[in-house]
Amino acid sequence: MKRFLIDTKWGAKSLISLYISVLSGVVVALQYDFSNPFYSALSLDLLVPYGVFWRSLHFYSSQLFFLFSVVHLVAVLAGSSQKYSLKKWIWLSATLPLSLLLLFTGYVLRADFTGESAGHIAENICISIPIIGNMINSMLFSISADGMKRVYANHVIGLGVFWGIFAWDHLRRYRVNVMPHGWLIFCTLLISVVWDAPMELMKGGVFYISGPWFFLGLQELLRYIPAFWAGVFCPMLLLVALAFVQEKQPLGYRAQLFVCGWLLMYSVGTFVALSR
Repeated sequence: MKRFLIDTKWGAKSLISLYISVLSGVVVALQYDFSNPFYSALSLDLLVPYGVFWRSLHFYSSQLFFLFSVVHLVAVLAGSSQKYSLKKWIWLSATLPLSLLLLFTGYVLRADFTGESAGHIAENICISIPIIGNMINSMLFSISADGMKRVYANHVIGLGVFWGIFAWDHLRRYRVNVMPHGWLIFCTLLISVVWDAPMELMKGGVFYISGPWFFLGLQELLRYIPAFWAGVFCPMLLLVALAFVQEKQPLGYRAQLFVCGWLLMYSVGTFVALSR
């Protein structure tokens, strides 16, 4: 199992999924209107030829990009042949939260029941940060003041540019051949044809809102502790620990142990949220 994890080119699969996501995202972005986000997202399904296919392709390829990136990270940690300096590892690790933000803003831009609610929760988490909270919210979301304009700009341009900057030193050393990944491309296309990407209509009289799958653990934590501690402090602990997982013992071992414990607790929170 470990050999399979290490030998499989997860990074290449992640990049192939990213290419599909970007290409399909261009089609979706051309039809999207951030001044009427929900209507434009819904009209893409109803009025644009093959619109639901392009939106589904963008949705599923983006999910695969993030999941393959995470598995690629685990594979790098499991292998012993390649070690990075602390500076390079921190620089490269920054692509993970940026990928997550790209995925999250995609959910928010749908402006459906899940997306709108997740956006407002994220905005409140940003505002809860002392001193600089309003500035961070103004840069990332600012949904209450500007609607989806800031989120759209970050999703289409800002976050992608920053991801490219942090990943460039790693990406420029590798070349991805599309041909060996035909099955991945075929399966992604097939999934997009068979299963439409989710689009939830607004619901009245609902008191519990289920966010994106990767947001559920944090959402459950928000039920018990203030927004800053649940939405900022706890995720920052994971990122700090992740920065030191490749260091020599005992620091590296303790960081790895903390990351595993954090992910286990987050999985428990996600399971509890799913069971509601």
